[in-house]
Amino acid sequence: MRPSADRRRFPRVLAHVYYRPAGPDFLHHRRAARNVSLGGMRVYSDEELTVGTPLEIELLLDDSTTARCRARIAWVERLDEESGAAYDIGVEFTDLADADRDRLNRVLEGGQA
Repeated sequence: MRPSADRRRFPRVLAHVYYRPAGPDFLHHRRAARNVSLGGMRVYSDEELTVGTPLEIELLLDDSTTARCRARIAWVERLDEESGAAYDIGVEFTDLADADRDRLNRVLEGGQA
């Protein structure tokens, strides 16, 4: 179940950030993220993932740069058939290099990296 909004440590913004799995299969998946912050993001997926599952992802930022990070599935919520996706998923960033965090922050604030 999704945590309440008042437990968030970082403000969320609606930013154009795409993500894909990091590693050799990265060209096979590219999806838009919603409600992105320095602490994580909300994504929609047709793939069911388990809370706690570790991820390595690459964020494709508006300024044509990327940021790689480790993350984990924080919550999963099944959606209605009319929603366009099967699952609403909260992803928590667990390890983001300082340079990547700074680049993501500049993009979220509307600046260029």
